[in-house]
Amino acid sequence: QVQLVESGGGSVQAGGSLTLSCAASGYTIGTKCMGWFRQAPGKEREGVAGFGLDGKTTYADSVKGRFTISKDNAKNTLYLQMNSLKPEDTAMYYCAAKQHCLFRDYIYWGQGTQVTVSS
Repeated sequence: QVQLVESGGGSVQAGGSLTLSCAASGYTIGTKCMGWFRQAPGKEREGVAGFGLDGKTTYADSVKGRFTISKDNAKNTLYLQMNSLKPEDTAMYYCAAKQHCLFRDYIYWGQGTQVTVSS
């Protein structure tokens, strides 16, 4: 059974930093396609950052230059380093994984971790 467990969320002031972690079990991160998503109250879920085919990273325009996605295969953990946080980054953050990079949909999701940025 695949489980993704996020941690590292919290409350910070604007300009601060947080690192989110997503520990996977029953699923080997390896070269799989995984990503971070977020959803703010009243808004649709949006993709934040991800590892695609061949390990290529992608970022939402709103976080480019501030967020960095990374992974530690030995720890089977995905990370999201978030710097220069803004109040508009406030959201529930989720990690997600595809069964295979060639598939369109992310089918495995964590429970989410809350990030709150105050001005």
